[in-house]
Amino acid sequence: MSELKKEIQKRRTFAIISHPDAGKTTLTEKLLLFGGAIHVAGAVKSNKIKKTATSDWMEIEKQRGISVATSVMGFEYDGYKINILDTPGHQDFAEDTYRTLTAVDSVIIVVDSAKGVEAQTRKLMEVCRMRHTPVMIFVNKMDREGRDPFELLDELEAELQIGVRPLSWPIDSGQRFKGVYNIYQEKLDLYTPSKQTVTESIGFKDINSPELETYIGVPLAAKLRDDIELIDGVYSELDMDTYLKGQIAPVFFGSALNNFGVKELLDCFVKIAPSPRPVEAIEREVKPYEQAFTGFIFKIHANMDPNHRSCIAFVKICSGKFERNVNYKHMRLNRSMKFSSPTAFMAQKKETVDEAFAGDIVGLPDTGNFKIGDTLTSGEDLHFKGLPSFSPEMFKYIENADPMKSKQLQKGIDQLMDEGVAQLFTNQFNGRKIIGTVGQLQFEVIQYRLLHEYGAQCRWEAINLYKACWIESDNKEQLADFKKRKAQYMAVDKEGRDVFLADSNYVLMMAQQDFKDIKFHFTSEF
Repeated sequence: MSELKKEIQKRRTFAIISHPDAGKTTLTEKLLLFGGAIHVAGAVKSNKIKKTATSDWMEIEKQRGISVATSVMGFEYDGYKINILDTPGHQDFAEDTYRTLTAVDSVIIVVDSAKGVEAQTRKLMEVCRMRHTPVMIFVNKMDREGRDPFELLDELEAELQIGVRPLSWPIDSGQRFKGVYNIYQEKLDLYTPSKQTVTESIGFKDINSPELETYIGVPLAAKLRDDIELIDGVYSELDMDTYLKGQIAPVFFGSALNNFGVKELLDCFVKIAPSPRPVEAIEREVKPYEQAFTGFIFKIHANMDPNHRSCIAFVKICSGKFERNVNYKHMRLNRSMKFSSPTAFMAQKKETVDEAFAGDIVGLPDTGNFKIGDTLTSGEDLHFKGLPSFSPEMFKYIENADPMKSKQLQKGIDQLMDEGVAQLFTNQFNGRKIIGTVGQLQFEVIQYRLLHEYGAQCRWEAINLYKACWIESDNKEQLADFKKRKAQYMAVDKEGRDVFLADSNYVLMMAQQDFKDIKFHFTSEF
């Protein structure tokens, strides 16, 4: 077995996704704690715990207690190299999360035990189904009064349209929550709850032995045995192939805040989650074990270090091995580039790496050469596909509030749009700039970051639009006629493509009826 193959099989790259406030960031903290990457876990918002969460490092994240951007963290555990991507839950940042899902091999979905499956979880699951991504589910907050576990399992099956198989089982819930029985390894784990450090558990093999009563009492022991019997009778065994096709999801129960059940999740995850998988390019399928390096950019983050105005492009390596100071070909610009300081991440802290393998995520310093979706190869002509930008739903004019700072504003808008935070359209009729986003919160984040990172002030002006659609047509005359008639509503995006800004659903339908030869697209991939 070659060195390359060995290295790649050790890699596990996954994203943590869920509805806001289900506990993604808290779970990420605990996984880092078990992996030994941090020694004291932080919390998102708490009065007693002063340390903020590792993955929420931006100033705005610490203030509001929510994640705004996806952060990348890597650590070693049990001989495996694990890369976690903690994603924002709020729908306003859904774009960032959708893009992240293109760069991972598997996903952990966090579900709140009291609320069950929520709207955002459903949406994200649709994206996973499109790509057949393997999914694990962690039912969090078992230490609060929640719903019956069997009820939750039924809901997961119905709502997410996926088969489930519990691999750990809670012993009571709420105030009386005792711990978790690990079905996968057949042992009982009783913990003493601790929010910030790792505590020892009691290992316990056979649940039919009378010793069980001494640990959890007679009624609970009888209930646990009945439940396990029922699980074995109702749910089918975990079949690895069906899991890897994304048709069945192993389910774990626990409380991320109190460290219950997290270790079980991690132990099982490293064993069964897939190592890097082949990636579809337009030309052919790229296998991870190929010798030649290929990768694509799925995220750009401006100003990671507030002291330096630097941008970092995140590359997902799809095959082979990436090396420092070696020339690689940038497909869109058609020229070769070499990188003297590629970095590996632990949220905001970064260290320079000499080599990285398929499945890893590396940061490259960006001076304006990269866009989201760019392909890098060691010489072969390849183009990876599958990074869409969606049609935005909210629009505002952006105006400069301080005439002395127009240069800074321009630079700030350019960099933030490259990040893919929002989309910029320039109106052809009056030349004003329109920002389109998927949620209201985005405008606040843009305004905040323009002021604090670029020193530029902007103000928003309301505009009434329904949707932006990209248009194209083979019939040149009809296209020119359409542009002439709708001159007030025509704009161009950052790439210079024509965009039609419809102010109501009715206008859009009429336009589709009147101009038969024009195609209206709602994603920018066509």
